[in-house]
Amino acid sequence: MSLSVSERMSRVMPSATSAVLGLAAELREAGRPVISLGAGEPDFDTPEHIKEAAIKAIHDGETKYTAIDGTSHLKAAIQRKFQRDNQLTYAPEQILVSVGAKHTLFNACMGILSPGDEAIIPAPFWVSYPDMVRVAEGTPVIIETGIEDGFKVTPAKLEAVISDRTRILFLTSPSNPTGSCYTRAELEALGKVLVKHPNILVLADDIYEQIHWADDPFCSIATACPDLYDQVVTINGVSKCYAMTGWRVGYAGGPPEIIQAMKTIQSQITSNPCSISQVAAAAALNGDQSCMEPMLKAYKERSDYVVAALNDIPGFECREGEGAFYAFPRVTEAMASKGMETDADLVKLVLESSDVVMVPGTPFGAPGYVRISFACSIEELRDAMGRIRKALS
Repeated sequence: MSLSVSERMSRVMPSATSAVLGLAAELREAGRPVISLGAGEPDFDTPEHIKEAAIKAIHDGETKYTAIDGTSHLKAAIQRKFQRDNQLTYAPEQILVSVGAKHTLFNACMGILSPGDEAIIPAPFWVSYPDMVRVAEGTPVIIETGIEDGFKVTPAKLEAVISDRTRILFLTSPSNPTGSCYTRAELEALGKVLVKHPNILVLADDIYEQIHWADDPFCSIATACPDLYDQVVTINGVSKCYAMTGWRVGYAGGPPEIIQAMKTIQSQITSNPCSISQVAAAAALNGDQSCMEPMLKAYKERSDYVVAALNDIPGFECREGEGAFYAFPRVTEAMASKGMETDADLVKLVLESSDVVMVPGTPFGAPGYVRISFACSIEELRDAMGRIRKALS
């Protein structure tokens, strides 16, 4: 007798980025001099004052269950953050703390989507969005964008795919994988479309908010479009900006009935996030925000270097992003010069010949591109760019 898995597993693929990280670890263990440009993880350590707050919480015995939706102390810190940085006011019942922003997004899909409902996902997208929708028995509707569009969806493209089954729009800014960021004016233009469709909920994934260097200040869509306040779930977390990926704390603010649905889903999956991590997250949000400045300075310097270096490799075309820590070059000419059919072929060639790990663009909904993370030292980046050039020469 053979055991079977659920039918839904035929609709879900393993995370492409997780697979790449696993491969990099295996190669290193085998003694290969691997440089991984695949990780979406800061190479900085968590700031000391945040770690000290967690250590104190352990000694103080804060090791029990908390409220499912987060401690009152952390929720108060999140309220202050939303007001301070985004001019958004959320009551405690409008806030949910989860086990990372990915968990937050999954809760939203499970709490909102019914079988056959549609979720609009601009591409390139974070690899997990379509599969989250499929697990919730929804249908992903992809809007393609490219380097010529700045990897941003226009009001006309958005309007064209909205149907009477549309329930969700994913909106990521700054973007993983492209680094592109919407301006306030661009968000206002999208808002004019969305306000005509009150049944659509925007999942505003702002996880890279603080890693942003464009001349236009960062703006979340609920800030830019006050009329959409009741149609937006604003999602964020501490992983990227405070170098706290392993602490696993994400959070959301939004309409109370949606937050309640997300909380109910969470209550049956994980219950509360880690109690110690919640103390650390509150220390991060309440503490001196200048701890992020050295990280941001380093990311901008790396971005400048990597984009220029990639554009100097024959067959690569890369735009400078406005935030996050990724470059997303188009590599179709490089593929053609080597007689390759897919971006995965190019990634494989570079890995096998030069021990540099990149991620193909196809899992992000963008065939013919690759994602390169510059969350590593400038010395590693210089070495990696040289290896890539040599592999393709």
